[in-house]
Amino acid sequence: MPRPRVRLALGLFVALLIGLVSHPQLAAHSAEPGTVRAAPVRGSVAMIKGEGGNIGVLTGSEGTLLVDAKFARLATPVRAAVRSLGGTDPSWLINTHFHHDHTDGNAGFARSGATIVAQKNVRKRLAEGSRIPAFERVTPPAPPEALPVLTFENTLRLHLDDETIDLLHLPGAHTDGDAIVHFNTADVIHTGDVWFNGMYPFIDTANGGSLSGAIAGVDRVLALAGPETRIIPGHGVVGGKAELESYRTMLVTSRKRLSALKQQGLSAEQAVAAQPLVDLEESWGKGLFTGDRWIAVIWEGV
Repeated sequence: MPRPRVRLALGLFVALLIGLVSHPQLAAHSAEPGTVRAAPVRGSVAMIKGEGGNIGVLTGSEGTLLVDAKFARLATPVRAAVRSLGGTDPSWLINTHFHHDHTDGNAGFARSGATIVAQKNVRKRLAEGSRIPAFERVTPPAPPEALPVLTFENTLRLHLDDETIDLLHLPGAHTDGDAIVHFNTADVIHTGDVWFNGMYPFIDTANGGSLSGAIAGVDRVLALAGPETRIIPGHGVVGGKAELESYRTMLVTSRKRLSALKQQGLSAEQAVAAQPLVDLEESWGKGLFTGDRWIAVIWEGV
């Protein structure tokens, strides 16, 4: 069993993840907690940042499309941000995965006319409710109107105005239902939580995620991205291929070191005590949590 201080750290992280508290590093990318801001990315694609996961926005004469929905309590400022971009209430809403900070706003947008789209496992987990045992967190089933009504297995293509939008399932990455959203004309990719820019990521091992799967997911994004592609992460600031490659290097380095410790039969606590990521801390440990907390969270998925 984890020591009390580790359990406390994990509990605090979950509170951050589901929006019960606001983390200072995430707040640094937005305004004050509870507020959101819109920023153009390229062409007709923009991002709404603030509490919760980053929202992607596509606006045009044929309607507005959102990628992820943040928290339901932020619906009013999110709608205002969409209007500031020239958009209307969304006709389409894509969920990159099922976590609360990306899907809690689903029902409200559905009631105003949005068709919700996601990989099939997202609908299943929202409909059934979910558990993150390591964090002792239980999320009840979502209301019917919050569920995706259009689901897919591996890929799906949408057309809106002059934009071709490809959805690609990345199995076993951050969760078992991750999808990236590729705006081909604008040359923009929204990764969902397959990428936490500038910080150690949360990998939901209880719900199908793994460290190797996360690396494979990043590889799929890198294969799609060109030198000028703009990439919207699930959390953090917009970046490009170079930043994502740096993130991949950190993940691969971490997997090599943690796998070696696991093969020696070490427990999560023993791995934390060995401090295998100490040299990565300056670059990656100032975001959601420090390296020791990250090891405890992802150990089952190494």
